[in-house]
Amino acid sequence: MIFVNKSQKNYFRDFFKDIFLYMDKPLLLMIFLVFIISSFAVYSASHDEIQKFYQHLRNLIIAATLIIILARIPSVFLEKLAIPTYVITILLLIATEFFGETINGATRWINLGLIKMQPSEIMKIALPLLMAWFIQKHDGLNSKTNWFFCVFLFLLPVFLILRQPDLGTAILIIISGMVLLFFAGMPWKVVFFGLSICAIAVGMLLTLGDTVCQDGIRWPGLREYQKLRICTLLDPMSDPLGAGFHTIQSVTAVGSGGLIGKGWLQGTQTQLAFIPERATDFVFSGFAEEFGFLGSLILVVLYSGITLRGLWISLGAPTQFARLLAGTLSLMTFTYACVNIGMVTGLLPVVGIPLPWVSYGGTALITLSVGTGLIMSVARDRSVTTQGFSLQR
Repeated sequence: MIFVNKSQKNYFRDFFKDIFLYMDKPLLLMIFLVFIISSFAVYSASHDEIQKFYQHLRNLIIAATLIIILARIPSVFLEKLAIPTYVITILLLIATEFFGETINGATRWINLGLIKMQPSEIMKIALPLLMAWFIQKHDGLNSKTNWFFCVFLFLLPVFLILRQPDLGTAILIIISGMVLLFFAGMPWKVVFFGLSICAIAVGMLLTLGDTVCQDGIRWPGLREYQKLRICTLLDPMSDPLGAGFHTIQSVTAVGSGGLIGKGWLQGTQTQLAFIPERATDFVFSGFAEEFGFLGSLILVVLYSGITLRGLWISLGAPTQFARLLAGTLSLMTFTYACVNIGMVTGLLPVVGIPLPWVSYGGTALITLSVGTGLIMSVARDRSVTTQGFSLQR
């Protein structure tokens, strides 16, 4: 038997108390619940390849460790990392263009010897860091020059990512940049103008879909397979064994789950491997089939709670940098979840966006966890400031 004396018990108690002292408990609890759901979902989708499940557990442990470590770093220190993080990531994106690995026609990965990484994922953190720093340094966006330069900061990586090509990640970075500009004081007329353009584009696609989706008609800025994904969304049955296969099988799985689902490990679409990428991009389909509408609703409520809690933390942030960073990163998680769930339910085109913390895969999971750790860092500063201490820059 192993005996632990009273002093050792006090040491471990104080150690864990110190770790979680300034961490936001409600946010931590909701993320922990998503981690549990993730473990059940990935095991169901990959228990015939059990190594995937073990790797996913390893990734979850790494993610949790990163959140704990980053939560202890003052947000004022993060400001010093903004420029080097952005510049290094831009250089990695350029290096990927020339030296990256091409898989399925896309050059998104670069092998650095010790690790193989996807620089576009890092940009999801680097961009909000730099834009938030820039806006605080100039005390807001008070001139057209500042506005144009800030827009340039996120259009440069978007251009590089589109060349890979990676339309899904490029769209997420555009949304991230626009959200941060909105928090920084973007005029409402610009917001309404952007929404109007999107509404007109969707309306034209629905009206003229049969015409513009014909073979031989090229869409400016999009490759043929990207055009095909959007057109297939309008009518998946037009190519049920080709481009529409993913959407049809995914929607079938979600719909067959009913109210309470078929039960864990009992989903036919999942267990018989009809769902493509069932442990990664389409993991929500298998989860919805086995846990039904109620299980899916719980997951959506958790994502909503994580987002709202992050926004609440940002409202009480002690600096403009921390407020913009926490608000943008919180909505990034919500955007991930909305795009993925919309994709697997046939509401959005298939763009390869993982479900936050649930999909198998290390890079996106680590990126989201770094973002959450930064939000925890802001929560720490908010807690310290509330208790009467001041942050020194």
